[in-house]
Parts: sequence; structure tokens; C-alpha cells
Amino acid sequence: MLQLCIVGCAGKESAVTLPTQAPPPFSESGKAPLRDFWWTTFDDQELNQQVDLAIRGNFDLEGSMQRILQAQAVARREASDLLPDVNGVASTDSTVRTDAPNTARWILGLDASYQVDLWGEIGSRVDAQWLRASATEADLNVVALTLSADVARTWFALIEANAQIKLLDEQIQTNLTGLKLQEARFGLGQIRSADVLRQRQLVESTREQRVVVLSRIEVLEHLLAVLQGQPPQEASYSPGSKLPELPPLPEAGLPTELLNRRPDIRRDFLALWAADRDLASAVSAQYPRLNLAASFTTVAESPENLFREWVFSVAGQLIGPLIDGGQRRAEVDRNVATVRLRFTEFSQTVLIAYQEVENALTRERYQLQRIEKLETQAKLAHQASLQLREQYLIGETEYLDVLSSMQQEQSLQRTVLSARLELILNRIALYLALAGDFDPRETYPLASIPLEYIDGVPIELIEGAPPVIVEELPMENGIDE
Repeated sequence: MLQLCIVGCAGKESAVTLPTQAPPPFSESGKAPLRDFWWTTFDDQELNQQVDLAIRGNFDLEGSMQRILQAQAVARREASDLLPDVNGVASTDSTVRTDAPNTARWILGLDASYQVDLWGEIGSRVDAQWLRASATEADLNVVALTLSADVARTWFALIEANAQIKLLDEQIQTNLTGLKLQEARFGLGQIRSADVLRQRQLVESTREQRVVVLSRIEVLEHLLAVLQGQPPQEASYSPGSKLPELPPLPEAGLPTELLNRRPDIRRDFLALWAADRDLASAVSAQYPRLNLAASFTTVAESPENLFREWVFSVAGQLIGPLIDGGQRRAEVDRNVATVRLRFTEFSQTVLIAYQEVENALTRERYQLQRIEKLETQAKLAHQASLQLREQYLIGETEYLDVLSSMQQEQSLQRTVLSARLELILNRIALYLALAGDFDPRETYPLASIPLEYIDGVPIELIEGAPPVIVEELPMENGIDE
């Protein structure tokens, strides 16, 4: 069980306690090692090149990297509150009197102020911002993984579409040959005109299917160009017409390993931990704060006398909230609710991660069976078509039966191609669900986050095991009014 326990003082204590119970293993697993750059599993150099172009040119990925720089800047800004503020001071004033000599005063010096972080309010706030910056980095990995999957899906869809064009061209040629034979037989008075018209309709139907696929090819090329940060107007690709063989099933590993591999889980976990640090800061804000101030100045009645005498002063101020209308308590309650919200989001992300792996494994298992059945149907349809043609030539059946058999055979041939593409796309979904730790910063070096925040609070270091799903949240907390 995962619980939220609100502590009475802040500092480095956590409001989040994660369990050690391990989730059950996945229903199926292969033996092939999971590669970080998962698309290389297909051994397609053209695909590798297309993914590389997308990583270098995609604007969504570039935007994610700029969000990282934003988050880092915010964290550095918050961290500046841990240091004193020192300001230079220079001023002059003069007094003109009618009954006495005029006077002037020149001041030059330094003023310093510092808020002592007695209860860890500032430190917790800084921790929260660095954790958010780290979560933004994890989100960059999510965007990069999604981009690589989109490129691979589009690439293989282009290959399948080209294969469909090749198959449709063969089918059109076959149907045209049949049309010539029917027209010749009609000229000899051996068949009715309706049989010729039906054959012509089959030819035009196949040509119409070809037009649909050509349209899909252009749309896919436009999509791939935009994914690579290029204008779609002149997009043109030559991916070939042969889908790859399905690689061996990858090793799914343990669910606990999945939690540490997937960047979306890491992102939500870091967001949860950042909310926890915000809560610690809000709790600390209820306590008195100590401000220190110091000044080191020189004062003179004329500029030439500056630096002869110096004045050094130090002051301390202890400020404690007495009556604030419940403002600070309300802020604590808001942060408690935020922690619970982030926790539910994290728990849902974990469940969805398990679901995506199981769904991909299930779909692949049944898709392989479906392809086997489709191929068997296609073979039977081909045999039936041959027999019906022979029977038609000797007058034992109507041409409508032959035509129906040809349409079914050709439709099954196209369906087999589509089913093979679905199998490849499902494998991509499995690779994405297992989420190799692909980091695009190998291509784009970014400013570094401090070492202790690179992984935020690593999941594997909490009680020795990753978290599982929440079952109960306490409705009360232990904060004193």
C-alpha cells in the first residue's frame, strides 16, 4: 500500500511513502534483448536514417528541449534565494537654507540581506523546481520515443502501401487479361454481354482501389516530411515494397524494471516528488522566519572626504505569523490535495504501462494466428477460383461465381498485406510500451541538471523496490493547527 503521511515539520522529510510489494510478472516474454534504439531491431538502414532525420529536425522535440531550459532557469532562479542579496548604494542629497550655510551629504556603500532557511522552506522549494526540471527531461524522452514510433509507423505504412500498389497492378493486369478473353468470347457469341460488363466493373473497381492507395501514399509522405521538420509540398520517399520479417519477441523483463525504464512513469514520479517538496515548503512557511541585514557605508559632506569614515551595521529580524486569516493553512491543504492528485496520476500511469505491454503481447499472439488463417483462406480462394474457371469454360457454372471468387481472392491478398502491417505496427507498440531508455540528448547536448536531481529521487532507491498501485489514501494529516 502506498500512503501519504503529512509530517509536522518540513526539511528533507518526505510526505510520500512508497511500498516494496512487487507486481506480478507479465503474461509472456521473449528472449531477444531490448535495444535502447529499438527501431534498429528491424535492420532497416533507411528507417534508421529517417528516424535520425526526425530527431534532428522535429520541432516538437526542439520545443521540448526549450522547455527543459525554461525549467532549469526557474530552478536556478529559486536557488538564488539560498544566497545573500548584496547591493551597492550610492546617494547624495543637499539642503539649501536661508539662515545657515548649505549642507550636503554623500553616501557610498554596500547593503546585504539574507533570509536564514531555518525550517527548510527555501531548500524544499528549490528541490521542487529541480525535480520539475528533471521531470521535463523525462518528458523529452517521452516525446523522442513517440516521435521515433511515429516515424517507424509511417515508414512501414509507406512500404505496405507500395506493396499494395504492386499487388493491385498485378491484379489489374490479371483482370484486363480476363476482360480481353471475355470480349473475345462475346464476339464469338459464346457469352452474354452482362459477363463482359461484370468483368469491366471488376477492372474499374481494382483501379479505384489503386487510386485510394496512391492518395494514402501521398498523405503518408506528407506526414513523414512534417515529422522530420520539412515542408510536405515536395516530399518524396522510396521505401520499397517489402515489409520486414517480424523480429524475435523481446524480453519483457519484470514489471519493476519497466517502471524504471519508462520515461512517462519517471516523469510522473518526479512530478509527485516535486509536489511533496512543495508541501514541505508550505508547512515550513507556517513557522517564524529570520531575516538578517548588514550595511557597510561611508558618509561625508563632500566627495573628497568619502572613504575616511566607515559605518558598519548588522540587524536581525524574527517574523512569526500570528493572524493571517487561515492563508497559510489553506496553502498547506492545497498542497496536500496536489500531492494526492499527482499520486493518482502516477498510479494511473503505472497501470496504463502494464496494460500497454499486456495489450501488445496479446494482440501479437492473436495477430499471428489471424495471419495464418488469412493465408489459408487466400490459398483456398485461389484454388476455388481456378476450379470455377475450369468449370465455367466447360459450362458447368455461371460467370458470376467466377467473378465472385476472383474478387474474394484478390481482397484476401490485400487483406494479408494489411494484416502483416498491423503485426509490425503492434510490435512497434510493444517496443514503445517496454520503452528502452532512448535519450535524444546524445544528439542535442543540453545544460546539466545538478547530479542529485538527474533522476530526482530514483524509484529503485526507495525501500529497495519500485512502487505499486495506491489502494488507500489517509483522509487526515498530522499537521498541527
